[in-house]
Parts: sequence; structure tokens; C-alpha cells
Amino acid sequence: MPTETVYGLGADAANPAAVAKIFAAKGRPADHPIIVHIPSADHLERWAREIPEAARQLAAAFWPGPLTLILKRQPTVPDAVTGGQDTVGLRVPNHPLALELLHAFDGGIAAPSANRFGRISPTRAEHVREELGDKVVLVLDGGPCGVGIESTIVDLSGAVPRILRPGAITAADIERVLRRDVGGAVNAPAPRVSGSLEAHYAPTTPLRLLPAAELHAAAATALAAGQRCAVLAFRPPEPAAGLVCLAASGDAAEYARDLYAALRRLDHAGVDLILVAMPPDTEYWQAAIDRLRRAACGSGVE
Repeated sequence: MPTETVYGLGADAANPAAVAKIFAAKGRPADHPIIVHIPSADHLERWAREIPEAARQLAAAFWPGPLTLILKRQPTVPDAVTGGQDTVGLRVPNHPLALELLHAFDGGIAAPSANRFGRISPTRAEHVREELGDKVVLVLDGGPCGVGIESTIVDLSGAVPRILRPGAITAADIERVLRRDVGGAVNAPAPRVSGSLEAHYAPTTPLRLLPAAELHAAAATALAAGQRCAVLAFRPPEPAAGLVCLAASGDAAEYARDLYAALRRLDHAGVDLILVAMPPDTEYWQAAIDRLRRAACGSGVE
């Protein structure tokens, strides 16, 4: 099913047998939790207990939208959804087709990204077919995803709100609503959440992430060594034999929206190496930087 972030592989979140089919199709580790998509904030109590006021404030501000809240789970939530933890991730997606489906179902749909585990997330219906083939019975085509990267995840299960995964909704956005600082997951115990593994979102082609000032020289070195090379950069090198280039948008939202489709295109370009210029290290680029660092790690290139 489409969402504004990426396409999700959906199953009835209250049905462990249905959820098990997600893990089988993706090759996903059984202890890796899945986000539950719900029709509205009115469904929070069905899935979560001890709901803090901060959760209601963030839901009112950002739902439907690319924000996942980690809350203490209700005892009825299957372990298959939570990875055996005492928390559950919940969000209301901002896509008309997803919302129509959720309201018609009137329940929670567990829907991690509809791709093989650890690989590039799908942002178009054809990406899902490419990734999963006949493992998926039905694909709802809602067009290209408008946000293009996964939701921001905020942990509200403890005393201090913490961002466990960056996304289109930034720390500053959350702090404006809560009127308090939020922390991060670095060096702090936190629930396991989707997309938190060191290696993730990776193409099959080795990918290197490097400073923009070093990219042209790295491409020249690769070509001189006889490697075919693909480049994603704000200012790509001049065309050359064995070199495939894509120009990246300088707008953070557009860059994020197009990122996974660009990585897929370069992954299919028949090259030996993908080089990506590091985006600016500023607040609105943090989600894209996070995905690229994990993609580089997942591709096996330091």
C-alpha cells in the first residue's frame, strides 16, 4: 500500500499469522518490530496504554503525517508486531489511498517498507513488484510517494522524548510543539525500532558516501582503475566513458523525495561502484544523511 513516505507491505496487525507473512516475504529478522498504521488518533487506546500528553500533542500537530510514536503497548498487541518488546510504534499515514484502506478496515495495519530486508525502500508501485514479485498478491498503486523517506520516530515510552530515527519532521518541529528539548538515541537505551540497524536501505552495488569536494577525484580514480562508476552529486563530473551521473536537487525535501528512486536507477546502471556526495550537515538534511550512511554500510563499502 502507498503512504506519503514509502510503500508498505501490509498485514492485519492484530493477526500474528498475517504478520508472519510480512517477515517471510521480506526476509526480516523476527525480533525487528513493525510500525502499525492506524486510521486516526482515536485508535491510540486500542494499541497503546499510559499515553502521555506529549503523544496527543504530536498526534494533533502532525497526524496524518510522517511521524511514528513509540508508546507502551496494550497487552493484546501481538509480540510479532513489537519484536517481543513492551512498546509499539504507531502512526497515521498522510496518503488518501492508505487512509481510505485504514478507515474501511477499521483497524491497524502493520506495514514495513515493501522491499527485501535491508535494501532500498520502494517509492513507486513498480519498485514493489521489482523487489517482491509474486510474494505480494496485490499492489495498490497510489503514485510516487510525496515524502520519499521513512517517518520520523519519536520514543515517548520514557520520561524524556527522544528521536530514534530522523525524518521529514525535524527535532525543531517536535520541540516547537512540545515546548521542550528532545533527545536522541545515541548512547542511550531505547526500544528497537524500524530502520535503526547500522546497515540498511542499501543497493546491491557498492556505495561510497564522501565529501562533495572529494567526489570528482574519487570518480577519476575509479575510472582509471577500470571500474564503471555512477555518481549522485549536486555538481556531477563531466560525462565520460564508463561514468553515469545524476544531478541531485539542492532542496532537502526534493532530495529526500527522489533519493530512493535515484539509488535504484544507479543500482541498475550496470556499474561497479556508486559514489554519492555528502549532503550539507544541517537540520533539514539529517534524514537523508542517515539513510545514505546506512546504505553505504549495507553495501559493504567503508
